[in-house]
Amino acid sequence: MIKQIVAVTAMNLRSLPQRIGTAWVIVIGIAVTVAVMVSVLAMAQGFTKTVKGTARLDRAIVLRAGSEAELASTISRENTQTIMDAPGVRKDEAGRPIASAEAVVIVALPQKKDGVDANVTLRGIGANAMKLRPEVHLIAGRMFRPAVREIIVGKSALAQFKGLELGSRIAFRDSEWTVVGIFESGGDAHESELQGDVETVLSAYRRNLFQSVSLLLESPQAFDRFKAALTTDPTLKVSVERETEYYAAQSRNLAKLLNLLAYFVGGIMALGACFGAVNTMYTAVSTRTREIATLRAIGFGGLPIVVSVLVESLLLALIGSAIGSAAAWVFFDGNTVNTLGAGFTQVVFHLTVTASLFVSGVFVACTVGMLGGMLPAIRAARLPIATALRAS
Repeated sequence: MIKQIVAVTAMNLRSLPQRIGTAWVIVIGIAVTVAVMVSVLAMAQGFTKTVKGTARLDRAIVLRAGSEAELASTISRENTQTIMDAPGVRKDEAGRPIASAEAVVIVALPQKKDGVDANVTLRGIGANAMKLRPEVHLIAGRMFRPAVREIIVGKSALAQFKGLELGSRIAFRDSEWTVVGIFESGGDAHESELQGDVETVLSAYRRNLFQSVSLLLESPQAFDRFKAALTTDPTLKVSVERETEYYAAQSRNLAKLLNLLAYFVGGIMALGACFGAVNTMYTAVSTRTREIATLRAIGFGGLPIVVSVLVESLLLALIGSAIGSAAAWVFFDGNTVNTLGAGFTQVVFHLTVTASLFVSGVFVACTVGMLGGMLPAIRAARLPIATALRAS
């Protein structure tokens, strides 16, 4: 049986160059399907990586109870101090809590690609914010000064929006703000932001309430003690989350939408590729009807015929998968795009084509190849020998 399978499969593959035109129908159909699916999944992967990369296990974020995002939260100054003095918060050399009470506002800036305004986050940060987030560091210019309308700009925001170059003046909230520094933070969500002194931001927007408090904990294990102290304090009505949990929740909905889009569109295209594969393999089988009948007449079984057709279909599917995955990696991996985050502000991220996406592409391609080759293979094996031999 094995010898028959090897012999028939080898004969099929040797004749493949004679049917190269029909073979390319399967290859191209599957390649396009895989390329589209992998590229959309790369968006979900890149967005999730960017948002989750903002978090650390030993950092916590405190919002008003019931708030799911910073924009919907408010925290009074008195409560802010209580939060920072809670047990489990790490202190700096001077004994001050490594924490930052922050304000988040939305500003509209034109995008470089089309000049259309998009929402960008302006984050007011406290004096200890750089110790709180050591991954944030300046790559050009200097730090903003307190009580002065100066901002620093994330590298990703600089790449996507107009007028953020070092030394530029940005007009919003009836005044001009000067860009005095450019920072990077390992490609996380903060790189899509503008940052300035929190008191200056609050003053410019005529506010007196913070929206969140982020803190560095003594250790990841200190979180439960810290949370218990705040949630049992009758003067506070706050929600306490690890940064990892908070940012995972912020990325979840969009990641689900992108995954659904990828599999929905990819599924429709895969269905079309499957019909194309069925049609192509039927054509391939019909052109070799007498050849297959002759093999059956001299003693070859039906199973080797079925296996040979399936192997050919799977081989073409794998070639299509390789081409589609390679195209997605070459044309999309590392591309910078921006989309709305949970707070209706733009998050800049890089498309990320990973090994797991290649595996997903191979799985889809093999499924299409198997389904596309199954019916023609069974038809070839069950065709009456006498009828096939009389075929022209």
